[in-house]
Amino acid sequence: MSIMSAPGFKNVWVLSISTALAGSIIPLMILAGSLAGTYLAPSADWATAPIALMITGTAAAAIPVTHLMRAMGRKNGLLAFMMAAIGTCGLAIVALQLQSFTLFCITAFMLGFCNAALLQSRFAAMEAVSIEHSSTAASIVLAGGIIAAFVGPELAILGRQLTAVEYQGSFFLAAICILLGALLLSFYRPAPIAEATAKHTSTATAQLLRNPSLCLAVASGAIAYVVMSFIMTGTPISMHHFHGHSLIDTKWVIQSHIAAMFLPSFIAPLLFRYLNIRGMMLIGLACYCATIMIGFSDTSVSGFWLQLVLLGVGWNFMFVAGTTLLPGTHSEGDRFKAQGINDFTVFSLQAVAALSAGWVINVISWQQMLLGCLVPILLMLAILLWEHLQVRSMVQSAYSKP
Repeated sequence: MSIMSAPGFKNVWVLSISTALAGSIIPLMILAGSLAGTYLAPSADWATAPIALMITGTAAAAIPVTHLMRAMGRKNGLLAFMMAAIGTCGLAIVALQLQSFTLFCITAFMLGFCNAALLQSRFAAMEAVSIEHSSTAASIVLAGGIIAAFVGPELAILGRQLTAVEYQGSFFLAAICILLGALLLSFYRPAPIAEATAKHTSTATAQLLRNPSLCLAVASGAIAYVVMSFIMTGTPISMHHFHGHSLIDTKWVIQSHIAAMFLPSFIAPLLFRYLNIRGMMLIGLACYCATIMIGFSDTSVSGFWLQLVLLGVGWNFMFVAGTTLLPGTHSEGDRFKAQGINDFTVFSLQAVAALSAGWVINVISWQQMLLGCLVPILLMLAILLWEHLQVRSMVQSAYSKP
């Protein structure tokens, strides 16, 4: 029996496609929200505030969303947030009609909450299959990001002129797309979870964080996002404003980067069969180092392209590795708490990186900014070494006991 026909993979594909359709609102908001922000904002300095608030909302919702998922179940929780996202699209339409920048910013923050819920689908997919197939399940759900990355901007452009107010139609089309995702999610059949497991956890957070492997899983996801967001957010500014490349070239580089973030998901399960999780993390870090070396020495369009493609591949390997490692670092009863800790840490640090990148690149040079990314890379190497030594010490202690 092939992996794809193994029990639970129907659920994985349903989760991947449904959350990809619903998640198309995020890249749509990044494009349409930025452009709409330019004429809604009181000044140009505030144009990207909606995007910043959406990222902040994702981080702020990480822990509350896991509590709601525990109380409602994965399916009901995802459906509830999809319905909320449809309502939020309606609020965006009202904000555009009223030309209210404040209401539009509130809309963006609320979409961050919906995004935090959709990101939980990777854990739902891993829970739907056996442990040996968990990395494949997570990769399939992440690969759905390709659909969202393509559909979202297309809906933004298609809907731009549907009404007299620019981009109202974009959010109307997004609401339809989210509804399709919700309808597809009705075919998701989550495995039954014992009442005590789903609703009770007794381990304190401090106790969970004493597990070195859990710390490694969280660090891998967080550092993957920090380095990726920092460089990706600064790239358009560096390419277009500092190095004079065209907007067409800049768009192509960013699109290639997004594709590189998700395309490796199709081969990641194969790599996991030959490399262990920590090996995947090291390959991801090697891609990040290559990104910095190329970016430091080559500021041509082809240099930026290769740099951003390697950045996307490195992010994929590190994030999938951290996501795959996490379930084995805690008891079943603590899974929602551990997932909440993980996502809050990852997306809070991503928000800091994304929001600070524009300021940093204007204070120091592009090359200096890239060199600064060596700090989290070296930190990740130190955490890998520390976790290895801690685990080896615990194994030796276990064997030495009579």
